[in-house]
Amino acid sequence: MNYYSLNQQAPNTSFKDAVIKGLAPDKGLYFPESITPLPKSFFDTIDNLSYSEIAFEAIKQFVSPEIPEDTLKTIVEETLSFDFPVVKLNDNISTLELFHGPTMAFKDVGARFMARCLGYFNQNNDKEVTVLVATSGDTGGAVANGFLGVKGVNVVILYPSGKVSDIQEKQLTTLGQNIKALEVNGTFDDCQAMVKTAFLDESLTSQMQLTSANSINVARWLPQLFYFMFAYKQLHKQYKDIVFSVPSGNFGNICAGMMAQQLGLPIKHFVASNNANNVVTRYLISKLYEPKPSVQTISNAMDVGAPSNFIRIQEIYKNDFEHLKENLSSFSYSDEETKEAMLEMYKNYNYVADPHGAVGYLGCKDYLKEQPDAHCVFLETAHPTKFLDVVEEVIKEKQPLPEQIQDVMDKKKESLVISTYDDLKNFLLK
Repeated sequence: MNYYSLNQQAPNTSFKDAVIKGLAPDKGLYFPESITPLPKSFFDTIDNLSYSEIAFEAIKQFVSPEIPEDTLKTIVEETLSFDFPVVKLNDNISTLELFHGPTMAFKDVGARFMARCLGYFNQNNDKEVTVLVATSGDTGGAVANGFLGVKGVNVVILYPSGKVSDIQEKQLTTLGQNIKALEVNGTFDDCQAMVKTAFLDESLTSQMQLTSANSINVARWLPQLFYFMFAYKQLHKQYKDIVFSVPSGNFGNICAGMMAQQLGLPIKHFVASNNANNVVTRYLISKLYEPKPSVQTISNAMDVGAPSNFIRIQEIYKNDFEHLKENLSSFSYSDEETKEAMLEMYKNYNYVADPHGAVGYLGCKDYLKEQPDAHCVFLETAHPTKFLDVVEEVIKEKQPLPEQIQDVMDKKKESLVISTYDDLKNFLLK
């Protein structure tokens, strides 16, 4: 499979080069040249397939022929070494839990898949690769864990100071080895801007090989389509019109769901559930796409004012606004509404949700007002104890820490505080 830049000013490239480069030379995101739907029989017999078999068939066309099939099967099996359960709240709403991996966040799958792809490509290469990643919360920990100890790969994580939870910070600042954390005086958008500037700085890229592990990277973004297939396997016998409500920040996750739909997965509709950072909610009303500086909320992983992956969504729907609106709705919620939703789920269903999942739950409720016969699945993207302060304040109950969280809490934080792009560049070149 070859990939082209969405800015259309760079040569097409292979999966390997798209993974290693991260961003195209013209600043564009890479997108696959073709999407071949899977046969209808694949979805008709999906109950007979394991998660690894489903994922292998779904991702194969996007990485072939550069990763041999036997190697790809191993990569997929190692990536998916935990469960993805659907939990039913009522007849119309379920949640897909994506927090059963090592860092208890949905990004574990993409980070683990990408780390193994990059490790394969780099196995006979003496030149080191530096993975440069900005995080608004969970990406950092997932990438740090996924790439820990990978030969020939150094990881540098930028995160906004004081704007991630304590547990999230511990997960990305305590691993050591080939993982380095930079604490940025600014917002996530500032972190992301620094990363993008680094990729375009020839005085830097001429001296080192940089790649990104944000969802701009095809190997981090595409494996997220697995989730939607796993949920479909669990629900399709019981429900016909399945809708996904996705808590959305950088829009990589919902975009991957749309790729699953392009592969033939029978999904009725998508809901982009936003917090106060609601550029897409506003766009679907006004047709005006107006990124704004991000604002801080209790669902911090969605605090993105200029979502990178929305251009991929526009590409999927050929920049046809009306076609996009047929497949996508979007709603926006305040912190107060989010807290009310967390309490409602706890009281009504004895379900403890994190703030991001609560935003997704609210998206389900609003969509079902218009389409009451659908079954809406919201993605629970992180374990609630990753947002312990908010969760315990809302539900007034102490929450036990899972083993994965306990393991990092007593470790010593190690980070370097930076304020400018020059600080980042000097760190990388030293």
